[in-house]
Amino acid sequence: MRSLLFVPADSERKLAKAPECGADVLVLDLEDAVASDRKEAARLGAADFLQSRATGGPRIHVRVNGFASGLIEADLDAIVSTRPDAIMLPKAAAGSDVELLSAMIAAREAIAGLDDGTVGIVALATETPGAVFNLASYKGASARLAGLAWSSEDLAAALGVATYYGDDGALTDPFRLARSLCLYGAAHAAVAAVDRVFPNFRDADALRSEAEAAARDGFTAKLAIHPGQVAVINEVFTPSREMIARAQTIVAAFEAASGAGVIGFEGEMLDLPHLAKAKALLQRAADAGLPVS
Repeated sequence: MRSLLFVPADSERKLAKAPECGADVLVLDLEDAVASDRKEAARLGAADFLQSRATGGPRIHVRVNGFASGLIEADLDAIVSTRPDAIMLPKAAAGSDVELLSAMIAAREAIAGLDDGTVGIVALATETPGAVFNLASYKGASARLAGLAWSSEDLAAALGVATYYGDDGALTDPFRLARSLCLYGAAHAAVAAVDRVFPNFRDADALRSEAEAAARDGFTAKLAIHPGQVAVINEVFTPSREMIARAQTIVAAFEAASGAGVIGFEGEMLDLPHLAKAKALLQRAADAGLPVS
């Protein structure tokens, strides 16, 4: 997955348009984008959408309300049986939250006659100050865990700051720290690292710049709040032909070296981490539908 687009699940109009926007994942939102008196309408909208989705369309995740809301049980009751690809957990505090959510999903899968593990989990892992200290705890929390995402909006509110940008337009230190720790936490857990929403959906150039920095640092996907952001995100997080060709050549060189741990390649010495990186890039290219053989 490269792009994950939030869609308010109580908006029939936005739900109808969402599959055509090109996002790899549609995140049907039951949480922040839905007013308190519209929660049940959002559950019904998400369930109807999942039950009627076409084969071969984008993957569907559902962002439920967090544990502290008192709404997550009703959200899962309405959604799990309709087979979403994953549940997105907001305000995750630690890996223990993922363990608990996994158990809650498993119970509902069993009731619905679904195979255990049908529904995955993506955790929004930096939305509270305490959560930032626990990003190493997701390793081994659940086989369902597919990704960790970082977020700036809720964290900014919790810290009581007016902006997360400095005078130079870059993220300030508290938010760079959360971003970096999320990246390390995802790598530690061997799951996808997902970059934050870029809030100014009209500024495509700034979006591209932030997405390119995220891809450079190791993120493999980015959240989106507007369909107009999807094309830029997909482009940035899709490996280029040149990157694919180099990765293929590296893999072929290691194969020709008959199991060697180190090879000479275009004036460089490459070892097994370089091979792993090349294989991971080719897998991302294949996931994006690009020819890699």
